[in-house]
Amino acid sequence: MTSPLLEIKNLSVLYDSVQALRDVSLQVPKGSVVCLIGANGAGKSTVLRAISGIKKPVSGQILFKGQSIDELRPEEIVRLGVVQSPEGRGIFPNLTIAENLDLGAYVRHDQAEIKKDLEKVYVLFPRLKERVKQLAGTLSGGEQQMLAMGRALMARPELLLLDEPSLGLAPQVIELIFETVAKINREGTTILLVEQNAQLALEASHYAYVLETGSTILEGEASKVLNDPRVKEAYLGETA
Repeated sequence: MTSPLLEIKNLSVLYDSVQALRDVSLQVPKGSVVCLIGANGAGKSTVLRAISGIKKPVSGQILFKGQSIDELRPEEIVRLGVVQSPEGRGIFPNLTIAENLDLGAYVRHDQAEIKKDLEKVYVLFPRLKERVKQLAGTLSGGEQQMLAMGRALMARPELLLLDEPSLGLAPQVIELIFETVAKINREGTTILLVEQNAQLALEASHYAYVLETGSTILEGEASKVLNDPRVKEAYLGETA
């Protein structure tokens, strides 16, 4: 059996004395889209912060391509090919689109390949190309989300961590963002998606984990989780 690209084993994380994650285990196979769904405060974003090295676990293991990464610094994890597009976008408002995208490639030195990746980002997000000299802080919410994703892609991730890409966006823009997520995956990038919109997340994914108060309560193929009565009732507003 092929080893997963990312494997988390019995991960526990504390914020002060509050347990944010309790013995969470998950796998992300290469080439897949895997989603984490759950209510606010379930621990979804904490999983991504732990993978990125931003929040250190108190126990458990995080393996990327079989290598333990839980003791590495965030920039070392980025160099390995694990890159996060954060919740709230985290763009630099006083820099231009072009400058924000340049910062996405800060760990790289392969200038010719960086240029190719920049063109790929502009193909994915034509609006960014139209506004390269515009300050990022003046963009709409949807454009800022495109920029955050584009900046993450400039690091050429093998594993892209997407944290709440639909947050605060209009339905039409959300549809465009998720079409782009599917395209990024088809072009070879593995994706771990955290998304409060359970319906969208499950429809976009191959496999799913449901978190509740820091623990995994359900996992399975995304299409099966989508039709699970507990998920329908708790996250999709449907009664069984």
